[in-house]
Amino acid sequence: MLDGLKNKLRKFLGLEAKPDAEDDEAKAKLKQEIKSEVEAQSKPAEEAKKAADAAAEEEAKKQAESSEQISKESSTQEVEKVADKPKIGYIHMSGCTGDGMSLTENYDILSTLLTDMVDIVYGTTLVDLWEMPEMDLALVEGSVCLQDEHSVKELMEVREKSGLVCAFGSCAMTGCFTRYARGGQLAQPKHESFVPISDLIKVDCAIPGCPASPEIIAKVVVALINGDMDYLQPMLDMAACNLACGCDLQTNVVSKALCTGCGTCVLACPTRALEMIEGRPSHNKNRCIKCGACTTHCPRTWFPAEQIKKDLGL
Repeated sequence: MLDGLKNKLRKFLGLEAKPDAEDDEAKAKLKQEIKSEVEAQSKPAEEAKKAADAAAEEEAKKQAESSEQISKESSTQEVEKVADKPKIGYIHMSGCTGDGMSLTENYDILSTLLTDMVDIVYGTTLVDLWEMPEMDLALVEGSVCLQDEHSVKELMEVREKSGLVCAFGSCAMTGCFTRYARGGQLAQPKHESFVPISDLIKVDCAIPGCPASPEIIAKVVVALINGDMDYLQPMLDMAACNLACGCDLQTNVVSKALCTGCGTCVLACPTRALEMIEGRPSHNKNRCIKCGACTTHCPRTWFPAEQIKKDLGL
């Protein structure tokens, strides 16, 4: 009965009645044609998506390489190969070798620094030499022990044979924690007096920190090679600095109403000897190792107060 009604309906609509098998076959064929058409239309879209993804990946790779190159160039300040490379020496006195370790952490530019920019001509653990050669720059790490005759003589020789002497790290600059030595220690019981190298020789510049950060070390060496006096001026001012602790920060900055409460000194302290109380740094003498990090990192330490007074006629 249903088949008859279907045929009558087709006839009424002007359609030729077809057997069910033929109808199913036509539907299957139409379905296959639609599927083929959809696949044909989607294939270019998929190819376009793959091409776009590949282009985006290539662009990201280029940007990463560009960023890495820019970082390297900014670290070296676009220094070209130096024909007559400066001769640098590394001298180790009384310290933990932390600053030397920081130097090696400049692994991204260290090869460029050593290959294209400078020659390491002397170093206790770097170069096998019996005698100290002439040097353009000497990096002296560690304080000097007054009871160690060899160290005192070596330091004098460094000054004699070097164009510039740099106090490399806080031990060389201020004496740092070696200031607390009183003798009687197991290894060298007679070594009881440790002083910054500026107490014995003229120092041209200083790199602060316990230890000094890898970035500052690299930038100071590059600035010395390029003669960038604007960048080096704070390091030159610290050359004769042999007392640097939280007390100096209180005297030279806070008590002069120069402190802005930024907290840079607190963040710079490696022993947490400073904390911010009511917007101002408070110093804990029992924790202070006299490394000078707080003073040297404080932006107001280098505030030109004297020049301002002069301009105001005070």
